[in-house]
Amino acid sequence: MRRFGYFAVGVANGSTEMFSAFESGGPMWTGQGPRVELRSVRFDERFVEPPVVHVSLSMWDVDGNANQRADIQAVNITAEGFELQFSTWGDTRVARVRASWMAIGPLRHEDDWNLD
Repeated sequence: MRRFGYFAVGVANGSTEMFSAFESGGPMWTGQGPRVELRSVRFDERFVEPPVVHVSLSMWDVDGNANQRADIQAVNITAEGFELQFSTWGDTRVARVRASWMAIGPLRHEDDWNLD
């Protein structure tokens, strides 16, 4: 369980198209073996400390004639943002992916004293 103390709690969310490899013939569609795509996400407002980030696939377009393998996660999480990381492997062919995310963490309240 994560506790945020006396801070205000902020929730940020969004959706990011990570790639569209079908039209461009990109490696997620044409490649074999391990493949990784990263997309940077910046929060509209800085958290006090790195928030908890939840990610999910909100759309994926994948070839049904091969095994369907996918891993998606938030990596390099900071108070300012994070990176979405999508990976696949083997003979999986992925045409497109969109990821949705939600970050929950502590924010400074407008009534907090700034002693910096």
